[in-house]
Amino acid sequence: MAVKIGINGFGRIGRLVFRAAINNPDVEIKGINDPFIDLDYMTYMLRYDSVHGKFDGEIATKDGKLVVNGKEISVYAFMSPEEIPWSECGAEYIVESTGVFTTIDKASGHFKGGAKKVVISAPSKDAPMFVMGVNNDKYTSDMNVVSNASCTTNCLAPLAKVIHENFGIVEGLMTTVHSITATQKTVDGPSKKDWRGGRAAAHNIIPSSTGAAKAVGKVIPELNGKLTGMAFRVPTLDVSVVDLTCRLEKPATYEEIKAAVKKASENELKGILGYTEDDVVSSDFITDPRTSIFDAKAGIALNDHFVKLVAWYDNEWGYSNKVVDLILHMYKVDNGCGCGCC
Repeated sequence: MAVKIGINGFGRIGRLVFRAAINNPDVEIKGINDPFIDLDYMTYMLRYDSVHGKFDGEIATKDGKLVVNGKEISVYAFMSPEEIPWSECGAEYIVESTGVFTTIDKASGHFKGGAKKVVISAPSKDAPMFVMGVNNDKYTSDMNVVSNASCTTNCLAPLAKVIHENFGIVEGLMTTVHSITATQKTVDGPSKKDWRGGRAAAHNIIPSSTGAAKAVGKVIPELNGKLTGMAFRVPTLDVSVVDLTCRLEKPATYEEIKAAVKKASENELKGILGYTEDDVVSSDFITDPRTSIFDAKAGIALNDHFVKLVAWYDNEWGYSNKVVDLILHMYKVDNGCGCGCC
């Protein structure tokens, strides 16, 4: 039986979660809510995407509903989660992708309309955060509002997990070289909280803050307080890259580190962590569903205790796929899956 999902907020992540879910036989999209997009415009935005290309499927409208590949999807335009009648369309697991309702209290408004679970597609101050392949086994069915963390945490955490379990991380600094996102400015404009963030996105490399490294401590408690980091926003539309520079507890050659990451990418973290020795650049990872692809040729070691490790991620598509994967995992746990994978 397919999990029935609804999407609140049809921006970059909302639309890409839709694309990731629509052809998955285990997922049924029942409803979309966005007060700023009417049905005709929603159809257009779903059909065309400057980064990921034209939608591979049939899109139409009928009686105020979106029809995709012959399946009718209810469309709403409510401002508040409390107003959305999820039970009317049958949606049970809600993707909260507005970027606004990111706390348990705010996201819990969805329950009034009949939602059973809410997955926030952003970091949260108080909701349990999960990264697939890292701590999703800690999810329990009594958790009703959870966070899929950030795209950068989804890249850093699987790599940090492998390194820490094999060699021990004493401490580390992370830098993400991150593509433009919708919060940035096309041309110089006001940005009271982040003056540099108000500068033209397509014309500058912009230093910025990120809580992604510290958030790893929430999904890997043993690393709490051992990692921090910052970001550079750069003029590319998609795909970002993490640089993890860390001090190791156990001595390890770079070849040993490569072997450990490669082994994990082919076994317990397959589909999440990738490994490449090719001469790749950022655009090679557009629409890659994995969230952390280790670049063996890009990393370096100063000695057996101090290394710089590099991992790529499609900050849009990889993350959106893991939102869907987390929902599927939750659904299995909630329904007493006995397969041993949960």
